[in-house]
Amino acid sequence: MVRVMASGVFDIIHTGHISYLQQARALGDELVAVVACDDTVRRSKHEPVTPEGMRLKIVACLKPVDAAILGKVGDMLDTVAEVAPDIIVLGFDQGFDEGDLARRLAERGMGHIKVTRAAESAEDLAATRRIIQRIRDLEGRE
Repeated sequence: MVRVMASGVFDIIHTGHISYLQQARALGDELVAVVACDDTVRRSKHEPVTPEGMRLKIVACLKPVDAAILGKVGDMLDTVAEVAPDIIVLGFDQGFDEGDLARRLAERGMGHIKVTRAAESAEDLAATRRIIQRIRDLEGRE
């Protein structure tokens, strides 16, 4: 059995998320989605629109996802060790460097894990920040 791990904020679910999760699921037999906890989102991106519990519940219900867990605060490799994936799929716009992540995995004894990146979705609004900007633009017209 090939276990695949995909992680993200998953704030305001959109077609980009669905594409990412479908691509990840196609690479193995089981997809574990890791939903970033609120503290991680605040430190790395923005104030989450929806709280971690809600995001976790939504992601767990998505068809490509076999299991969803909440990411840990701190070193993401602790979460990787817990999930024990064969493949990690990065989102097309995630700020990770595949080579650097592979090196860090090897240093922690997890060098057997393959790291790959999903392709970008062709949808215009396939990013949370684009959806938020679209809402702001529409509010400005009222």
